[in-house]
Amino acid sequence: MSDLDKAIAQLRACKTIPESQVRELCYKARELLIEEGNVVQVDAPVTICGDIHGQFHDLMELFRVGGDVPDTNYLFMGDFVDRGFYSLESFLLLLCLKVRYPDRITLIRGNHESRQITTVYGFYDECLRKYGSANVWRYCCEVFDYLALGALVLGTSTHLEPTSTITNPVDQSTQTTQPADDEDIEIEILNSAGQVTARFPRNRRRYLNGNDHVLASSPPGSPSQNPGPPGTAASASSNGSATRSGGAVLCVHGGLSPLIDSVDKIRLLDRKQEVPHEGAMCDLLWSDPDEIDGWGLSPRGAGFLFGADIVKRFNHLNDLSLIARAHQLVMEGFKEMFDSSIVTVWSAPNYCYRCGNVAAILELGEDANAGGVVERSNGDAGRVAGLGVGGEVGRFSGDAGQEAGGGLFSVMS
Repeated sequence: MSDLDKAIAQLRACKTIPESQVRELCYKARELLIEEGNVVQVDAPVTICGDIHGQFHDLMELFRVGGDVPDTNYLFMGDFVDRGFYSLESFLLLLCLKVRYPDRITLIRGNHESRQITTVYGFYDECLRKYGSANVWRYCCEVFDYLALGALVLGTSTHLEPTSTITNPVDQSTQTTQPADDEDIEIEILNSAGQVTARFPRNRRRYLNGNDHVLASSPPGSPSQNPGPPGTAASASSNGSATRSGGAVLCVHGGLSPLIDSVDKIRLLDRKQEVPHEGAMCDLLWSDPDEIDGWGLSPRGAGFLFGADIVKRFNHLNDLSLIARAHQLVMEGFKEMFDSSIVTVWSAPNYCYRCGNVAAILELGEDANAGGVVERSNGDAGRVAGLGVGGEVGRFSGDAGQEAGGGLFSVMS
């Protein structure tokens, strides 16, 4: 058994590992994460999880219900630490699994993966209490800076049709001509606040042939001539009629930003830093959907509130079927909004050991359709719901299993 496998076994028993081993683990994790982009591409099937918040025993039950790594492909949407009693064991176990099975577990950053937030909400104090110094906290915070900002789930049958025959009558008078392949296009580099810091020309043919990390999108109002992967805004016009049934699913911790209108712009942010107090990176980790029109100020003091019109436009422009996010406690474990164009997934049951809420995980099948949401019940009978990206919610019966903490899990029959 390798040292890493021994560490995984020890952490599964809810026991800490030596500080020297934490340092080595965090170094290996950084070397791995630095190779990932800001938006990680994940192939379905995948099981998507929301906030964990140091609730280690519930994380173990999540693995029992959803399947263990590497048998199940997991995507965790951040907030691994704070509030719960076992943030260290929870985060270090997930980090060990990431290093051991890098293609079977994806970790993206939440707003609590931050130096400032963890000094207030428990993780810093837990590190001091369990290790006697802040060294382990520092090692973990360095890893936080390398976590991706989002993930794009692509199904094996995902295909979007070009919309070159569709035009918007309102935009016809101002419609621009698609540039020739030999022409140069202008590439923008954005900082963490979403501000343009540099521009440079790039040959369009080479750019669209996949020699760079991002794809150019069609000019606003122009028909697409170059269908591209979902999430690149390259496969449909701004008015388009692309086939959405197999579109991509974007996963972020919090939500959208007024500074970001395409997934490509997320890819260009400088993520390797402490979470800023404002700007595009901050918004992705802090924003929330709400029953409003457009954008609104967030009561959290960071990020924004955004309405159905914002979500549907973003999904349309980026060829997305769904946005999956975490960040907000929902009592039923998951919450669909805006005609099932966005869903909140929450995976910390009985949050803070007193809220009495249910938890959920979202399972996406190979065609990027949601095959089920598995919920945890605290005292009440649990249930399983199938969430279709087209908007349907199917409900299935299940066998409830008793958990050591007194709650029930409902499993799909």
